[in-house]
Amino acid sequence: VRDVATDGSRGSRGDGEAHRRWKEKILEILAEIQAPLSLLMLRLCNWALLKLLNRLFLSVQLHRGQLEMVLRAAGTPGVPLVFLSTHKSQLDGLLLSFLLFSQGLGVPRVTVGGQVCSPLLRALLGRLGGIFLPSRMEQTLSDRDDGLPGAVLATYVEEVLRSRQPLLIFLEEPPVALCLSAPAREWLALVYRAVRDGAVPDVLLVPVGIAYDVVP
Repeated sequence: VRDVATDGSRGSRGDGEAHRRWKEKILEILAEIQAPLSLLMLRLCNWALLKLLNRLFLSVQLHRGQLEMVLRAAGTPGVPLVFLSTHKSQLDGLLLSFLLFSQGLGVPRVTVGGQVCSPLLRALLGRLGGIFLPSRMEQTLSDRDDGLPGAVLATYVEEVLRSRQPLLIFLEEPPVALCLSAPAREWLALVYRAVRDGAVPDVLLVPVGIAYDVVP
């Protein structure tokens, strides 16, 4: 981020003013990516989700053997967890977050794909752990570096991994299944870059998913 800001402000007058403008831009981009977690919203959402599950499903079954494997993986010292999941329903993010949180794995940062979200829904999901690609990158997804938004996003992912916050990446976007989505490729590339550049020594990729008898 510092390198991009330095290159962008090179030749401009007033270093202090340029520094302030770049700082404001960085904070704006960061606010697009994530919001501070709200424990109150998490508790309310967990309560509401339990009520919703009782109405939508006859039962929710958790495979104990697979859960034990995930818990053992979470106990690996110094290695952040990156959960990779299929995406069958819009409920997947809430369900997986609830399950991981209820099992003592912390609140995961959940990637939200390219689907259109209202500002209110985006703000709510952000408070619950949702993270988003910056708007400029959503419009022009590519493998190339995307200037300041790309640099801020890469640094953010590095910090998430360094702090060992669980990261949940959805590989698909409903209703399209069995196809790696463009946002998923972007998030996976950021994780790869973090390991390649030495921001973290390694990551542990953990496949997870939810199967439905009937997709809600």
